[in-house]
Amino acid sequence: MATITTLAPRTRRGVELVLLVGAVAIVLVAYASTGLATKGTLPPSLLAYGGGLVLLTGAVHVTLRLRAAYADPVLLPIATLLNGLGLVMIHRLDDAEKRTTAEAFAPRQLVWMALGVTLAVTILWVLRDHRRLQRYTYTAMAAGLVLLLLPLLPLLGKNINGSRIWIRLGPLSFQPGEIAKLCLAVFFAGYLVQTRDALSLVGRRVLGLSLPRARDLGPIIVAWLASLGVLVFERDLGSSLLFFGLFVAMLYVATERKSWIAIGLALFVAGSYVAYLLFSHVQARVLLWLHPFSQQALDISTQLVLGLYGMANGGLLGTGLGRGRPDLTPFAESDYIVPSFGEELGLFGLFALLLLYLVLVERGLRTALGVRDGFGKLLATGLAFAVALQCFVVVGGVTRVIPLTGLTMPFLSYGGSSLVANWAIIGLLLRISDQARRPPPAVEPTSFTQTGDAALTQVVKLR
Repeated sequence: MATITTLAPRTRRGVELVLLVGAVAIVLVAYASTGLATKGTLPPSLLAYGGGLVLLTGAVHVTLRLRAAYADPVLLPIATLLNGLGLVMIHRLDDAEKRTTAEAFAPRQLVWMALGVTLAVTILWVLRDHRRLQRYTYTAMAAGLVLLLLPLLPLLGKNINGSRIWIRLGPLSFQPGEIAKLCLAVFFAGYLVQTRDALSLVGRRVLGLSLPRARDLGPIIVAWLASLGVLVFERDLGSSLLFFGLFVAMLYVATERKSWIAIGLALFVAGSYVAYLLFSHVQARVLLWLHPFSQQALDISTQLVLGLYGMANGGLLGTGLGRGRPDLTPFAESDYIVPSFGEELGLFGLFALLLLYLVLVERGLRTALGVRDGFGKLLATGLAFAVALQCFVVVGGVTRVIPLTGLTMPFLSYGGSSLVANWAIIGLLLRISDQARRPPPAVEPTSFTQTGDAALTQVVKLR
């Protein structure tokens, strides 16, 4: 009798550890270069930041060895490198602005990173199977809607820079929409797994597109109205685009029908045009996009123009870390951290950062292809696409490809709620990738033989 053997895949945790060491080394070199360029000495907090980075990412690495040994080995090092470089630039801007220790943003960002990493470790430790989240499909929907509505409450909500997307919790401000996108991704994945057969049914063909039945248009109409509600009442163009784009992308992946993309684009264009006609803040964003150098636009904001000048000053190779003037641009550590890197690292350095995001999204999509259940495929796709869409919206806004939206760059920008949410995305993708790469349970040869013998005996009896 022939013996069948299977080769178990390697866990690749050693590869992950090597990549982590390299990521931390790059961050420390960048941190030291910034201090040498600005003050001529190594930053006194170099060891503290380096130790904190090693401790936090090491905790995730150890957790993966214990709880998710087959998780993707590239996701954690990329998130560590991006987060670390973001800390370097935020610290560099603290020095340029001459902020005191109490006012500095970098220590706060390190604290938020600790909270985000703790959440990722908790997800990996507690959530042993991502399919359990499917049980909470409609609970996630309710939680997402509540989080979206919290900034509208009179005493809790806070208006910052014209957008009412923040809530005040004592001395801290928090953006609940960042956590809402995770809840809504879970809801979309669970809902579309249950209803994708109905949504895939063909109605009529119009201009070569197989349009769905009218009765199946309800979900996308509801998502469209909800995104318009965020745009109208909270004046948050970025979150509105992110939520609606996330739903349309997951809907297309679930049904594999291009007509849903066409319908989504048509609804988005119609909603944007109506919002432009009705709301002054949308008109201001469009003016800044189309005519940023006009006097009317400069009276509103000089942020876009200063960011463009900063990136032009950087050229191909950049001025060098600590040798530019990104502090001249308002909100250079949050909304405009991409032009800050563009000035000091140049076009080549900025492309390198975008390549890291591209690899991060690619590993998320590879996880979606490898996982065996429909819910996991949709959830991994939604999480990866959320990161990709947010990067496109931010980079497109600062380079005048699309109007500015006010979103922050994942992992790089200063912002606690965004950082915590993105580390949660990494935790979920690591958990799903562990299921995707883990070998199936082995079948005992004796059990297989006994089963085969029993089946053969049954066939003989039937004959």
